[in-house]
Amino acid sequence: MIEFGLIVARFLHYLATTALAGISLFPLYAYAGAEPDVLGRWRQRWLFWTAVAVLFSGLCWFAFAAANMSGSMTDLVDAETTWAVVHDTDFGTVWTLRMLLAVLTVGVAAWGLRSKVAAHHQNWMTPLMAAILLASLAGTGHAQIEEGWVGVMHVVADAVHLLAAGAWLGGLIPLALILHRYLGTDLNVGSKDIDRILIRFSGMGYLAVAALIGSGLVNGWFLVGSLSGLLNTPYGQILLGKLALFGGMLALALANRFWLVPSMGRIRADAAEGSARSSARLRNHVLGEQVLGWMVLLAVSILGTMQPAVG
Repeated sequence: MIEFGLIVARFLHYLATTALAGISLFPLYAYAGAEPDVLGRWRQRWLFWTAVAVLFSGLCWFAFAAANMSGSMTDLVDAETTWAVVHDTDFGTVWTLRMLLAVLTVGVAAWGLRSKVAAHHQNWMTPLMAAILLASLAGTGHAQIEEGWVGVMHVVADAVHLLAAGAWLGGLIPLALILHRYLGTDLNVGSKDIDRILIRFSGMGYLAVAALIGSGLVNGWFLVGSLSGLLNTPYGQILLGKLALFGGMLALALANRFWLVPSMGRIRADAAEGSARSSARLRNHVLGEQVLGWMVLLAVSILGTMQPAVG
């Protein structure tokens, strides 16, 4: 029961932190000019609620992790046990700092809902805090096994992996909304603006995929170590499933970039109906990437509770 609860809490926290990072980073690369007002208002609301989700899912993760260390959920009502986890473990120290930052992020997001001036300041504050919240997860997982410069290299690789995943997977949320609102004619964005957003997102996607592959190879070396470990251990087999899901995401992304997006530009000049069909197909592909990405996060949540293959 405790281990299942820990997996669920980890999964929800990964969902929330990647969403917060992706939504907050999106305007930094997606728009040539100012963000459309409709999208800005929507994004401010989602930033607040995802920040709240980060805080509460983080508290749940801490509760189940502490229970896993002590052996019982009932031990959490004991102040001494809770203080021992917070004060005497690396996990407790890092997690306390992360939750304080999460509280601050909720406050900044709530402030951004109050006025346009606050929202303007939030445009640089929230991405920074969201990136720290996401990257700091590297300080709580398997990357803590090694010591010295090897441990530092593993933590850095894990942090890069997390940030790249957040930029890609979290960025799919506002991208899907833009495509949905565009199809419903509820968004004051022209077809050329949509094309620019898609191209800019693809450019970010190239960097994210390169970072994921590079950092993933480093992490694989530390946690799997050999082909035998990949094929013959439960950890390696779940990792293979994760890689298959990542391959599916990559295939959809490549289809979007080299097939659907160019076809939208060609069809748009000839027939509005054909353009709408292509846009709807693109939106469905983006949603497909999102679902596969959530499954990847579920696999990561399970792997984080398992003994690495090298052990």
